[in-house]
Amino acid sequence: MNKKNKSEKPVRVRFAPSPTGPLHVGGARTALFNYLFAKQNHGKFVLRIEDTDIKRSEQKWTDEIISELHWLGINWDEGPDIGGNFEPYKQTQRLDIYEKYLKQLLSKNQAYYCFCTEEELESKRQEQLSRGVAPKYDGKCSHLSDKEIENNIKEGKSSVIRFRIESKKIRFTDLIRGEVEFDTGLLGDIVIAKDLKTPLYHFAVVVDDFAMQISHIIRGEEHLSNTPRQILLQQALGFDSLTYAHIPLLLNSDRSKMSKRQGDVALSDYHKNGYLPEAMVNFIALLGWNPGTDQEIFSLAQLSKEFSIEKVQKAGAIFNMQKLDFLNGLYIREKPIDKLSELCLPYLKEAGLFVQGQVSQSKLEEIVEVSKSRMKKLSDIVELADFFFKDKLNIDKKMLSWKGVGEKDTIESLTACRESITNIKTWNIKNLENNLFTISKEFNTKKGYPENNKGYLLWPLRVALSGKEFSPSPFEIANVLGKEKTLKRIDQALEIYG
Repeated sequence: MNKKNKSEKPVRVRFAPSPTGPLHVGGARTALFNYLFAKQNHGKFVLRIEDTDIKRSEQKWTDEIISELHWLGINWDEGPDIGGNFEPYKQTQRLDIYEKYLKQLLSKNQAYYCFCTEEELESKRQEQLSRGVAPKYDGKCSHLSDKEIENNIKEGKSSVIRFRIESKKIRFTDLIRGEVEFDTGLLGDIVIAKDLKTPLYHFAVVVDDFAMQISHIIRGEEHLSNTPRQILLQQALGFDSLTYAHIPLLLNSDRSKMSKRQGDVALSDYHKNGYLPEAMVNFIALLGWNPGTDQEIFSLAQLSKEFSIEKVQKAGAIFNMQKLDFLNGLYIREKPIDKLSELCLPYLKEAGLFVQGQVSQSKLEEIVEVSKSRMKKLSDIVELADFFFKDKLNIDKKMLSWKGVGEKDTIESLTACRESITNIKTWNIKNLENNLFTISKEFNTKKGYPENNKGYLLWPLRVALSGKEFSPSPFEIANVLGKEKTLKRIDQALEIYG
């Protein structure tokens, strides 16, 4: 739905997370798809906090949800932090509204008090399972008289409020899955509140969507089975029907459902580890949505124009870390060096590598510049560039020697490099390359090594300067270190041999 008929009501969508933990990347994708759908259809995007789970809900998680969505660049038109025409936007502040509609259902005998204990319900459940029947509530309390209900409440018996489920076929058109049908006779009467002041999910969400004039529900596939219950509640309360779109599950590479037990799923984890918001938005947009072209790089502004709910797939979306790393590396390399250095700085400080005043801004930018091609995420800067900030490296003696080269030739190659570097008058990467390439050929000829294999000379030099098996070229490293520090590191490497 990208073009709206004048007769249709305005598009209003919502993202309604529960603040019981950090924002899941799947939740971030749901928020993004709602945001893009609203933009596409000149509608409104609402953030609503569903915090009726008092025991598990915490303000810190609400704060994190808001912070992480803003980090992605996703903003809303109405929400708990900015208000709106239908506030409040936190369910715990809307209890009087729910009570009104609960009383309405009770007065019309569309809902009733149930006094069955947990033990009774479990016993009935096990008995039904033993007969091969799908468990559902048997309606024991559905016909209690007003007097019986009154006496039970006076006696202090614990109770819940159940909604009478009408047995019929519920059909609706899902924008992604097409025609969907459920047999509600399989459900049994569902619990919609613990009491008049404590509504549960199915009831509160239906009331809120009506009260906030939500037009479309875009949410995860795991909520598909909730839809018939909510449609029945809408019908019982006289609410308008809504349009649904259930987006595919996020799957691990082995096609299992993505869960906290199998790695990072919190958006904040990716944020802290140095993934860029542009890369995350680009990546999660492609989890289930296909633009229909070969294009893979999308800014948020481009997505706002290109996205369409009709191009969201039904099948589960594979969370491919290699794809995320590729995209993030791409966005890292496109950052202006001053901005990228600014983003890398907190990781260097946290690792104790960067001390204010010891390294200039220009030198920091040089270090980041030679390191960025290998970066998959910002936090990689610590491992990739730590040697630039150290006075002395802990070098593995075995690593200094090129394949099959003995200690004597390794010492000679480092000595030849030192002599050549000492003679360089103007310190820049071009002169370093010219000098070292020249003596590489001379060294190989002298030792009988293949003339064009520069590893015999340059491998020991690179290891001496970085202490690493993988690093930028020795020319790039030396250019950043400067002549004095470069010669000092060669001397330190030679000292290993005594």
